[in-house]
Amino acid sequence: MASSKQTSKSRQSGNCAKADGVYVQLDELVHLQHKASGFSFLPKQPVHSVLSGHHTSMLRGRGLNFEELRNYLPGDDTRNIDWRVTARTRIPYVRVYTEEKDRTVWLLVDQRVNMFFGSRNKMKSVVAAEVAAISAWRVLSVGDRVGALIFDDSEIKVVPPHRSRERVLQILSQVEQKNRALNTDSGLNRNAAILNEALRQISILARHDCLVCLITDGDGTNSETRKHVTRLSEHNNILTAFIYDPLEKELPTAGRLRFADDSCHLEADTSNRKLRTAFQNEFEQRLAQIKSVSRRFSIPLLTLSTSHPVPEQIREALGHHSNTKRF
Repeated sequence: MASSKQTSKSRQSGNCAKADGVYVQLDELVHLQHKASGFSFLPKQPVHSVLSGHHTSMLRGRGLNFEELRNYLPGDDTRNIDWRVTARTRIPYVRVYTEEKDRTVWLLVDQRVNMFFGSRNKMKSVVAAEVAAISAWRVLSVGDRVGALIFDDSEIKVVPPHRSRERVLQILSQVEQKNRALNTDSGLNRNAAILNEALRQISILARHDCLVCLITDGDGTNSETRKHVTRLSEHNNILTAFIYDPLEKELPTAGRLRFADDSCHLEADTSNRKLRTAFQNEFEQRLAQIKSVSRRFSIPLLTLSTSHPVPEQIREALGHHSNTKRF
């Protein structure tokens, strides 16, 4: 009996794996390196109006490392004068800085069971995986380091940052493994709290001047999320890619619909206005939580749908910079 059950699950998993948009494959994520262009993670637009204007970005640039103290020379920027040393020695000294040659980007990739949902072209989990892949390839293309925290409902996989193709492939391999493990098995317990645990861990790992890209549908966002984001944003930048499905945004009037997984069946009357309103309210509350955190900490927010190609959505949001060398 046990072997029969395993065979049934294996067959179902194999069929799903072949279904376009249900699961990702590593070679597909690798191929996305050819789509990782035409946008910058440091757009010129203001943080809450990424589609218009030409103002300086509110994201920090690469950090500056203190190099040395030396005597003031004519033409030096007076803003770099070290007044304490100057007062003590009575000789003007300036602080010399060198710009960091690269920057660390951390990807937080949500592959929880709540992401295993989609009514159009792809599952939210697939869109999140593609966003992670495009981001990783883009970061590598400009010579910066990339690391990742990939989390499901049970664990968080940490891939330390490095500037190499091998490291990107390692990240994508971990994303694929988490993605392919998703299914409708009732044994998968939803764990909304692990989002905050991932943020807690990254707030320790990202020391300063990092860019943290949170790729999620926002499930589990609460007051604790704000605490972790507060700590994280003190010395780093954060960018949020909010993944959603059009069906979450608005439940259509389609009569009685049946939803099913391996263990249960649910029938819902979508012509019921109260049901549609409750469904929409849940989505709007989740989005409102994300927007509230975004506004408070000046975090750029990208809203990405499962119904449209990911590269085009990212380019539309972040703008087309054909020859930019900044991310």
